[in-house]
Amino acid sequence: MGREFLELFEGWASDYDSTVSGHDLEYKEVFQDYEKILKEVAGRAGQNVIEFGVGTGNLTAVLLHAGKKVYGIEPSGAMRQKAAEKLPDAELHNGDFLEFPKPAFPIDAIVSTYAFHHLTDEEKDQAVGVYGTMLAKGGKIVFADTVFKDRDAYQAKIREARSRQFISLARDLETEYYTTHAVMRSLFSKHGFAVSFSQMNPFVWIMEAVKQQ
Repeated sequence: MGREFLELFEGWASDYDSTVSGHDLEYKEVFQDYEKILKEVAGRAGQNVIEFGVGTGNLTAVLLHAGKKVYGIEPSGAMRQKAAEKLPDAELHNGDFLEFPKPAFPIDAIVSTYAFHHLTDEEKDQAVGVYGTMLAKGGKIVFADTVFKDRDAYQAKIREARSRQFISLARDLETEYYTTHAVMRSLFSKHGFAVSFSQMNPFVWIMEAVKQQ
């Protein structure tokens, strides 16, 4: 459920905003056009939104500024604290992609940025299945995350990272559960969604999945 990476995020909370701002050379391309990605996700979302992996609240802020009702889920206490400091009126809950308190209001969108790769493909399948039961026809899942066209593209990025001496990035790519378009397309289809992919930078794609029935 991604909680095996919780210690990483507890320690990263204080420096996360600096990283996404491009101050870490190894991850500069990963977070290229970060603000644009957040705005694009928010623009594709509906009015009543669950956000998974709130982190320090950057997407949450964009969603709230756009007038959305946001129900935030974040497993890291340190990250939730940072988000609460920025957004004292935000509704934030302890949980993850699979185990979380359900909102009392109906939702029409589920969003996340830079987080879904913390789940194995099997867990991603389970999660999309759960979300399919929560959304009515026309409801959306809008995730921005690192995902690859195919396994060759994935391996090429690892080789590129190592050739540039980006050892932390290479280790990250090899350790976490990055997947492919084919896998995501298959599991979204399995649970009644039609999905499209929009590339936002050399690593990140927006996956917009619409419930068909």
